[in-house]
Amino acid sequence: MMGVLLLFNGGFMLLSSLVGFIYKDTTTKEIAFAGLLTISIGILLRYITKDFTKKIKKKEGYLIVTLGWIFLTITGTFPYWFTHTIPSFTNAFFETMSGYTTTGASILNDIEAMPKGILFWRSMTHWIGGMGIIVLAIAILPLLGIGGMQLFAAEAPGPSADKLHPRITDTAKRLWYIYLGLTLVQAVLLAVAGMSIFDAINHAMCTLSTGGFSTKNASVAYWNDSPIIQYIIIFFMFVAGTNFVLSYFALKGKFSKVLHDEEFKYYLLLIILGSLITALFIYFHANVSIEPTEIQAIAHPMVLGHAESSFRHALFQVLAVVTTTGFVTADFTIWTPYLTIFFFMLMFFGASAGSTAGGVKIVRHIIMVKNSFLEFKRTIHPSAIIPVRFNNKSVTKEIVFNIMAFFILYMVTFGIGAAVFALMDLDFATALGTAASSLGNVGPAFGALSPVNNYDSLPDAGKWWSAFLMLLGRLELFTVLIVMTPYFWKSN
Repeated sequence: MMGVLLLFNGGFMLLSSLVGFIYKDTTTKEIAFAGLLTISIGILLRYITKDFTKKIKKKEGYLIVTLGWIFLTITGTFPYWFTHTIPSFTNAFFETMSGYTTTGASILNDIEAMPKGILFWRSMTHWIGGMGIIVLAIAILPLLGIGGMQLFAAEAPGPSADKLHPRITDTAKRLWYIYLGLTLVQAVLLAVAGMSIFDAINHAMCTLSTGGFSTKNASVAYWNDSPIIQYIIIFFMFVAGTNFVLSYFALKGKFSKVLHDEEFKYYLLLIILGSLITALFIYFHANVSIEPTEIQAIAHPMVLGHAESSFRHALFQVLAVVTTTGFVTADFTIWTPYLTIFFFMLMFFGASAGSTAGGVKIVRHIIMVKNSFLEFKRTIHPSAIIPVRFNNKSVTKEIVFNIMAFFILYMVTFGIGAAVFALMDLDFATALGTAASSLGNVGPAFGALSPVNNYDSLPDAGKWWSAFLMLLGRLELFTVLIVMTPYFWKSN
């Protein structure tokens, strides 16, 4: 399986080298060599394991997913290494892990100086990680004589793996068709709206993957003089944060299934209320005034069009944080202390299960809140059987317990993560923000790592710790942590 994943990874590197060739940058040969080396390692791994039994059980599924992301990240550093664009292995590993986990945190100080081939590879790591290269791989597993359900369960974001079709490989194919189609549509719309073709393709890949890497130093603030570009990105961030199963139903014309989905309703409500609250604070307490190459907030001046600007920046940043995309049009950490706390809280929501977003996910919050309120009834009526209901269906106790365990583990991990960053002499706001952002795969943090800064100032130990938290968050804790328990390695 590692061999199969590396074959895909190497193929995408060759595509990036082709982009470098088209734009005549100086990295074509180096990226091509990285791709060929990765493919060669993949072929070697396939060859030396060709006589082994091709059978995947649940244990193997978790191990393959965890090791798969590590293998992908290690080989994904090759283009940065061989081109000398990121010569430090620590920095290259951090950038690559941030890419595959769709976190979007970067150590690059001058993104616009990077060769086109490297920028395309950087965005490609987002696009691969967004839906999960594991899901792509299981679409061809029947050709290898391997069943893929165990992999899909370990990779699929959210508490359950909704299937569009009884056959798991058909599900994976349909998910990728939707993913690819939406990416192409957004790229065309951005190009028509005024982006260059290169920028449009890169931002489309990074939006649908809810990643956040940009080809510009100022991120999407570079296009603050073009509201239509930002509204296009807003729409596709919302779509990317929606369960892809619902996107499939919408494309099939089954809108009633979308509108009656409970998680979608709360997701939409969160975005609307969060944006209105933020817009009101911006309108009355801070005006966003941004030059194409700067991100700043200026207090109080009233200017023509301020209402539209307030609403657009509020909607954009709320969506960017909730969907964990991490694009930036303004520094929301200086929009008043209340909004700083508000955006910090939003980092723990996440978007829909079954989307490419990180975070806890809306469905988990819904079930936890419902179960908490039902505890009052159970206390008054101890003999009554009062199940939690979601989408008019009873949720089993096992799922409720799993969600509660996940949330507790998530918060404990966040606390430990922040404490470790504090040991590295990061200030209070930076330590908390970095832990929340890394674990939630958000990207922008607070303090010294606010939206106008990058992660280059982190010490090397901090970058490795942040990368570990990114991996935990992307694979939703259990997949990685279960491999680290002694129970996993027992024969029975």
